[in-house]
Amino acid sequence: MDIISHLTRTVTPAVLGDDNNPAKKSLLEQFYAIFAARLADNDTYNRFANDNIARDDQGFYDRVWTDGSHRDQISRELAAKHNVDATAARGLVAMAAPLAFHEIKSLAGTTPVPQFLNDNLSSYQHHIPAWAADVVPAGMVVGAPAGERISDTVSTAPLVREEEKSGSFMKALLPIIGLIILGALAWALLRGCQDNPEPVATPVVTEEVATEEQTVVASTIEPASLMLATGEANTLYACRMNVGDEALQTTVMGALSNAFGAEADKCRADVDDNFANDMPAAAQLSSILPIFQNVADASMIIKGDQITVNAPDQAALDQLVADLQAAAPGMTVVAEGPLDLQGEIDNSLVAADTAINNLGENPDPRDVARALSLQVINFELDKAIIPDVNKPYLDRAAKIITEVPNMELMIIGHTDSQASNAYNMDLSQQRANAVKDYLVSKGVDASKLSTKGMGETDPVATNATEQGRFRNRRIEFTVYDESMATEDNNGISLTAGNEGDIDMNNDIDADMNMPDPDLNPLDNNNDDVLPDGDDPSKGTALDPNAQ
Repeated sequence: MDIISHLTRTVTPAVLGDDNNPAKKSLLEQFYAIFAARLADNDTYNRFANDNIARDDQGFYDRVWTDGSHRDQISRELAAKHNVDATAARGLVAMAAPLAFHEIKSLAGTTPVPQFLNDNLSSYQHHIPAWAADVVPAGMVVGAPAGERISDTVSTAPLVREEEKSGSFMKALLPIIGLIILGALAWALLRGCQDNPEPVATPVVTEEVATEEQTVVASTIEPASLMLATGEANTLYACRMNVGDEALQTTVMGALSNAFGAEADKCRADVDDNFANDMPAAAQLSSILPIFQNVADASMIIKGDQITVNAPDQAALDQLVADLQAAAPGMTVVAEGPLDLQGEIDNSLVAADTAINNLGENPDPRDVARALSLQVINFELDKAIIPDVNKPYLDRAAKIITEVPNMELMIIGHTDSQASNAYNMDLSQQRANAVKDYLVSKGVDASKLSTKGMGETDPVATNATEQGRFRNRRIEFTVYDESMATEDNNGISLTAGNEGDIDMNNDIDADMNMPDPDLNPLDNNNDDVLPDGDDPSKGTALDPNAQ
C-alpha cells in the first residue's frame, strides 16, 4: 500500500481546491508521512481512537500534536522547505489532518491503525525528513537508500521484498511470477474500486479524458450548521444557520420555535446549495435545544456530526456536555477549548484563500461575500487600522469587485459588548470605513461599496466568554441583489457573508437609498416609528442612530 500516493490523490485536491501550486502539493505530501508516523504510535492514536472526528475539524491537528512547540516546528520547517508562507502552511496541515485520518482509517479497515501504519512503514518512511525526529516516535526517521522508490502499486497488504537466490531455477521464473502477481493485484484493485465506493473525503470525479485517466476536483459542499447563544433568563441571544435547502431550514426553525417561542424569529438563515441539505442533529434538536436553553450565557455550534459548547461556568459547561451527549449519543459533544487567537486568524486566512481560489470566473456575488467574510481582520484594541496580513486578501477582493459587473457590496463592522453602545457603534463604523477606503485605494469604484457600523447590536455568539467576544468582533461583507430579494413575514431579505450567514439586520440601510421600515420587530433595533419589542416608547420615538 503506497499510503502517500493514496493521500496525495484523495486528500490534496480536497485541501487545495483549484490551487495547483506544486510547492503546496509537495508540502502536503511530506506532511502525510509525518502525520502517518505520528499515528503509528499507540499512545497517540488511543487518545482519540474512540472519538468521532469530523472531516472539517481543524482542531484535530492540535490533538495529534498536543505540544504547541511541535506544531510550530512542523509548520515552520515545512514552510521553509517548500517556500510556502508559514501561516498558509499551518492552515494547510490543519485542514489536511482530519481528512488524512479518515482516509488512513478507511485503508486500515479492520486492522488497528497503528498496526497498519507500522506494517506499511516502508511506504512512507522515506518521505519523513530528518528534522521530524523531534515530532514523531523514535526510530521512524530512517534514510532510504539513494534512488530507491517504493512501488506505487496499491494494496492493503504490507509491501514485502524477497531476496533473489543466485543461480537457482527460481531466479529465471521470478520476472514471470512478478508479472502474475502484479496482474492479480491489478485485478483485485479494479474489483475493489467497483465494489466499494470512494471514501467521503475523496473528491468528485469529473468526466473521462482521452487517456482514460480521471481528474478529481474538491467538493465545495459545506456541512449544514447551526450557531446559537443564550442570554440571561434562558433567552435566545444569537442564532445563525447555514443550510442547503428550505426543507432543512423549516425543520430547524420548527425546533427553534418549539424551544424558544417567538424569539426563534431572531434566527438568520443562509439557504444556499453551497451547504448540505441534511443535518445529522436535526432529528434530535427537540431534545438538544431544551437542555441548551437552560444554561445562561452559553454557546453551541452544531456542524456535521459534532456539537461544540461553551459556558462561563466550568461546572455548568461540564454538565452541559454530559447532558447533550446523553441526549444525542450519535453526535460528538465537546467543550470549546481556550481561544487560540493566532490559530483562529491563521485558519481563517487559509479558509478565505481557498474560498477565493474556488470562485472561478464571473462569480456569484453571494459567494464573493462569503469568501471575503471568512477572514478574521483582527484590528488592534480601539483602532481601525487594517493589519498587514489581511491586505493581500483585500487586494484580491479589489480585483474581483472591479472585474465583476454589477457587484455592489456592503461592508459591516461589528464589536463585542465591552464598551458603551455609542462607542461601539462608532468604532464599528470606523472599521468598516477603513476596509472600504483600502479597497477604493486599490481601484474599486467607491459607488460599488457601502458601509454600516452595527456595534454590539448584531451578535453571532455570547459576549460572556472570550471565544464568543472574539466571534462578535468581525467585519462582514454582504450583497444586495433585487433579483434575490423576497418578501416574507420579516420583509425584504438580504443575502450576506460570514461563513454564509445572513449577516445584517433585515433593515435596508439608508446608505442604499432605500426606506428603512422596521422589517423585523424582534431585531433589537428601534430604527423607525413602528413598534419594536425592545422599544419602551412603542414606536413613538426614533432610534437616535437611525438615518
